[in-house]
Amino acid sequence: MPVVEFRNVSFEIAGRKILSGIHLTVEAGETLVLLGRSGSGKTTALKLTNGMLFPTSGQVLVEGRSTRDWDPIRLKRHIGYVIQETGLFPHFTVAQNVGLAPKLEGWPADRIATRVEELLQSVGMPNIEFGSRYPRQLSGGQRQRVGVARALAADPSVLLLDEPFGAVDPVTRLDLQQQFLQLRRTFGKTSLFVTHDVREAIRLGTRIALLAGGRVDFLAPPIEFQRARTEEARAFLACL
Repeated sequence: MPVVEFRNVSFEIAGRKILSGIHLTVEAGETLVLLGRSGSGKTTALKLTNGMLFPTSGQVLVEGRSTRDWDPIRLKRHIGYVIQETGLFPHFTVAQNVGLAPKLEGWPADRIATRVEELLQSVGMPNIEFGSRYPRQLSGGQRQRVGVARALAADPSVLLLDEPFGAVDPVTRLDLQQQFLQLRRTFGKTSLFVTHDVREAIRLGTRIALLAGGRVDFLAPPIEFQRARTEEARAFLACL
């Protein structure tokens, strides 16, 4: 059973179609990259996955259950979310930010402390050095690492990433991409990853879903995507 499934999903606002007839599955442990131009519906698809939005028609299923049938709070806590600007709480330390979701889930303090230490070590920011710092004391790349650690903290079944590395310089971005691949090997998380960068899509995706005009234009593993002949795919591949 797919971890996430879009069944003929459409979404519109005030009569304007954002997504139309989307069929997608995300299998356990894979990273499905949603690639597309601005306005193609990528972020909308993420918001439909964690119940921030609901389809106008069709169904989005998480672990076999429609998002409409989940308790909204349980669904959001079941899914990790990483955005471009991280959304860290500025008045919380790094350790407090990472430990927030487990705390809300009622984990005991010693388990939270162990999890925070494990995750900060995994993203290359040891707790002993960074745990007591505040977000304002970190670089952009460091804040993104903390954001990823926080999203993983309560051991979610799905990780949603909305252009998480788009606001940093190219060198830091490559470093963060490599860190993401290492985390995927370590934790095996199922991920939906949004980007408009075709290089990033090819580097990180196990499959790439190219969105254009709210529809899936092409869907394939990276090596096959590089041979795609649709007009939209060729436009992206020309950027390599």
